[in-house]
Amino acid sequence: MQIFNPIFMNSNVVLALDTRRKKADQTYPILLRLSHNGKTTGLSTGFSIPEQYWDFDNRKIKKGFKGFDNVARINNILEKERSQAFDIISKLHDRKELSYLSIVDLKNRIVAKGAKDSFFRYTEKLIAKFQEQKRIGNARSYSNVLREVKKFRNEIDFPLRELNRAFLDRFENWYLAKGLSLNGLAVYMRTIRAICNRAIKKDRILEKESYPFDQYTIKTKPTKKRAISFELIQKIVALKFENDSVLFETRNIFLLSFGLMGAPFIDLAFLKVENIIDGRVHYKRRKTGKFYDIKLTDGVKPILSHYLKDKAPSEFILPIIKRTELAEQYKDIEWARKRYNKRLKKIAKAAGIDENLTSYVSRHSFASLANNMAIPVTAISEMLGHQRLSTTQVYLANLKKDVIDQYNDKILQGINTQQNPQS
Repeated sequence: MQIFNPIFMNSNVVLALDTRRKKADQTYPILLRLSHNGKTTGLSTGFSIPEQYWDFDNRKIKKGFKGFDNVARINNILEKERSQAFDIISKLHDRKELSYLSIVDLKNRIVAKGAKDSFFRYTEKLIAKFQEQKRIGNARSYSNVLREVKKFRNEIDFPLRELNRAFLDRFENWYLAKGLSLNGLAVYMRTIRAICNRAIKKDRILEKESYPFDQYTIKTKPTKKRAISFELIQKIVALKFENDSVLFETRNIFLLSFGLMGAPFIDLAFLKVENIIDGRVHYKRRKTGKFYDIKLTDGVKPILSHYLKDKAPSEFILPIIKRTELAEQYKDIEWARKRYNKRLKKIAKAAGIDENLTSYVSRHSFASLANNMAIPVTAISEMLGHQRLSTTQVYLANLKKDVIDQYNDKILQGINTQQNPQS
């Protein structure tokens, strides 16, 4: 429990839930409640929770709150902010400056000091914010980066301003010395770059002059071809499996991904019965937020019909997600994808395919076949949702839905999954 420290008598700071300000999502903001010379004010922490999950006696979030993956970690972050604010009060008292400051002056001192965030603390705040916003994919990406940087630094935190070109070079050398891939490093570096950009442009806690990526280039290495030919796709279609066997289900997911314009595994996992409207699939891609409106072809319909039997509109189509909490659902998908990739190797062996089948192959194969058929790059980009291809984005808005349907039909023509979708 946070108590009043008698040393300062007229000054203190505690964590509090501001029950006077209910947000639109029915939560209340958690504040640092600052008191000084008989006056009080609040400092935002950036976190908010429903009132029933705040422990008023101990001034912390209750363990039962499911809005964060790790409540203990969020409580530690909040307590660290309170301790740092209290440390500022203590130092001002020691220098005999405290009694001469107004509460506004004291608040400004604390805010200015808190703006000098460390990399660990700032990234932890972003992770918690993503979790609160249900942006679980972003939270996981930032958590992965934080884990690696902590290993590199031997768990020793550092100011954001020290994240310079020299730091990036040392991190690169350390990472590659472990025998890990250049492309894996690029994933982490892009996330570190995003953290820097947010700290500069949105949160304004880092100066533009501190931006290290003006001098550092994120390097990548061409990856091995992931696409397979039309003939090999046909071999997968022709496979015979017992209904409801794991390989039957694996093959169906692979063909469903291919038939829905290379839909990623995670998007298939989140598809619900209610996403199918008037012979079309309507959904937003998890990674980019791009909206899809895809016509169900004759090859896709029988696969879907197998999974739609006796299901309510709110149910997931595929048997991948088992739990209700979003963070747990992402874990279900991650585990299911690992099993899916292992089973795709058995599919490849059964079909006599030498190439390594993974969850990406159906998507890459769709794009490769489209390219081989001279379908415009703009249409392929639209189909796959590659919104960051700057050379094609100017044309994407002009593509009509029926044009996309025609291209999709053209790609899938001749792949008759109807002959063996369920047996």
